[in-house]
Amino acid sequence: MNNRCNKIFSSFSSFNCEFSLGNRLIYVFPNRFSFYSLSRKNNHDIKSYLWCLDNINIQALSDPLSVVVVTNVSINNQVATSISHIHSHNKLVIKTIYHVVNIISTKTKLFTIRCSINQATHLPNVNQIFIIMDPIHAAKRIFDFSSHPYQTQSALIFHELREFFKKGNNNLIEFWNCSSNQK
Repeated sequence: MNNRCNKIFSSFSSFNCEFSLGNRLIYVFPNRFSFYSLSRKNNHDIKSYLWCLDNINIQALSDPLSVVVVTNVSINNQVATSISHIHSHNKLVIKTIYHVVNIISTKTKLFTIRCSINQATHLPNVNQIFIIMDPIHAAKRIFDFSSHPYQTQSALIFHELREFFKKGNNNLIEFWNCSSNQK
């Protein structure tokens, strides 16, 4: 078997040590990340979820060790626009906007998550990151170690999160689903 591509793109190898069972984030740091999705069963569930999201936002913005990342991706006429806002201690710290032509939605969302995590984890003294995005299925791809076309992006995000979690025992990241039409 020809392994020359695995030397260049080692993240494609299912035998890469970062993808081995003992090194996966879900086994090494199981309580450091979580996903919260909106249940659209009834109006009360939606209001309760949005109330929780508002409280997290208020609490995180008053805590200098927390950051809130709000991301959105849209595609119009084969042009993807990725927007990310990072807030810390009630101030906009970083705002990024990317435009990409001829790219699929999932890859754009993973790129946006990757850039946001990279920027948020490099802010000084941050130990909590709250990522608010629509939809959340792309974020769950980060922790899917099976072979898929987005494995390179996942490996890069995986590496950033591993370094962030190793910095401190209280470091955590939460992914919150919030549809663009929820305001």
